[in-house]
Order: sequence, then C-alpha cells, then structure tokens
Amino acid sequence: MELRHLRYFVAVAEEGSITLAAARRLHTAQPSLSRQMRELETEVGTPLMTRTVRGIELTAAGRAFLDHARLALSQVEAAGEAARRNAQPAKASFVMGFLTGTEMDWFGEAVRLLRDELPSIEVILVSQTSPELASALLRGKVDVAFLRPEPDIPELAFKHLTSEPLVVVLPSDHRLAVLEAIGPRDIESETFVNVSNTAPTLRVVIDDYLRSAGVNIATAHEAASLSMAISLIASTRGVALLPVYALNFLPRSVVSRPLANDAPTIDLVLGYHKANTSPLLKLFLSRTGDLIASVSKLFGGSEGFSRADGRNGH
Repeated sequence: MELRHLRYFVAVAEEGSITLAAARRLHTAQPSLSRQMRELETEVGTPLMTRTVRGIELTAAGRAFLDHARLALSQVEAAGEAARRNAQPAKASFVMGFLTGTEMDWFGEAVRLLRDELPSIEVILVSQTSPELASALLRGKVDVAFLRPEPDIPELAFKHLTSEPLVVVLPSDHRLAVLEAIGPRDIESETFVNVSNTAPTLRVVIDDYLRSAGVNIATAHEAASLSMAISLIASTRGVALLPVYALNFLPRSVVSRPLANDAPTIDLVLGYHKANTSPLLKLFLSRTGDLIASVSKLFGGSEGFSRADGRNGH
C-alpha cells in the first residue's frame, strides 16, 4: 500500500465521487483513479465503497479505513515538517515591550539597529502598561522594555532614554485652547481627567505637580489607558495632563497646549532583567546611545522629542 492510495481514497471519500475527485482534487483521469481504488480494496481485502448512480458511498469498513487514512497522512505531514524544521537552525528572536503608544516613536529605529547587525532576526512587539511590562521582564517573557522606571524591583535595571514633558490636553474648542500656554490655576475649575493606578509613576508626577503648584484640583474621571483619557477629554469636555507622546493619538477634536513656566517631566527608560545574559540583549544595550541619537534626530533633537509645535492646533 502506497501513500498515494491513501490520498486518493481520502479525496474520493470527501468528494463523494470518483469523477469529481479525479477532476477537482487529483487532476487525473477517472479510469485511472477507479483502477487505483480497486487495487486498494484488493490489498485491504474488503470493499471500501459501493458505486451508485449518484457517486460512491463508503461501507462500514470504508468509514473505519477513512479515519486511519487521514491520521496516517497527517502523521506523514508532521514528520516532514519536523524534518524540515530540524534541518534549519532556529531563527533568533528578540521580544521588545513598549508602553502603549511609545512604539510609534521607538520601534522602527530599534528594529533597524538590530537588523543592521542581524538581518535575519525576528523582532516581536508587545504593547502593555508599564507595570505589566515590568512583570513581563521579571518572568522572562520580554527581553527589553520601553517603560517608566518602576520602583522597588531590584531584579531590573533601567537605562534612561528621555524625559518627556507633560502637556495640557483639552477639546479643540475649549475656552482655554486660545491660550499659548496654560498654567495649573487655569484648570482649577475644569473637569479634570487623571490617570488611574495602571500608570502609577505618571499619577505620582501629576499629583506632585499639582500639589507643588498649590492648586486644589479634584479628579473627576480616571483613565486606565491613553485612549480612554482622550475619549474622556472629548466626551466630558475635560482637561488632562499627559506626556508629550500622547500627541501621536490626538483626533481633530482634541488639542494640546504647553504648560506655563517649568513643565513637569516623566522619564522613559529601557528596562531589562539583570539576570538576562542573552547576547542579543547585550548587543541591543550596546546600541542604546545610537538609538537615542537616531530618535532624537527624527524629532528635531529636542529633549523629550516634543512634537507639540506641529500638533497643537496652531
């Protein structure tokens, strides 16, 4: 019994017709296929199908044989795939995690730097909150992450990438949108959209800034993500303080303005597990300076890579 007999039989059984199987699936002549099926039945020693004017019907023996034929063919296919997989070296992979939204600025250049050294490397992108990325680093699910400096995790190391200024984000037709810059007292009576504990480092920066400015601003809404914050701003006509990278996502109905005087900043860092001895990680960390310079050049070289002048509605 040959594999082709099994393939032919499965095709005939699934099509319900020797004629259709020959034309549609096997691209062979119908008389030749009929002869192959008779040879198979002879070798098995029992009829596998009955011929009718409507095509073929499997006998009880044929139905049992079909299950085993399918299994045998799938095992042969799996064996071939295993052989091909083992004949080729495993493709190197590197998993990068990004604080959701930051990949728009950093991923392209990070991939380019890696592939300059290793053209065939597979780079995998993961987008999560900063605490989730820190957890992924600890569990070895991510090789390197672009995130906030998460405190009290001694197993992780952080390399500073940039300090992002916070900006005021508000509806484009808001009364404060006419101002060139907005101070904390300007927003004291506004509906304030703050971030939730899914962004603990940013929440601390915002709360400390408002406290040091001596203003009493109650949080009206908490946003668990950047997209939720922007949606709440548009739907409640509220205002928020967000890192400058949020400008990548603003719709036409929402604009940004710089904070008056000295704006608070929040650090974006490159995090990795200290125990990770991967040569790929070592290579990537050695190119961090090149990465910072490359991304800074793309956005004009300013601290925080601010795009505010081009996306604030002026």
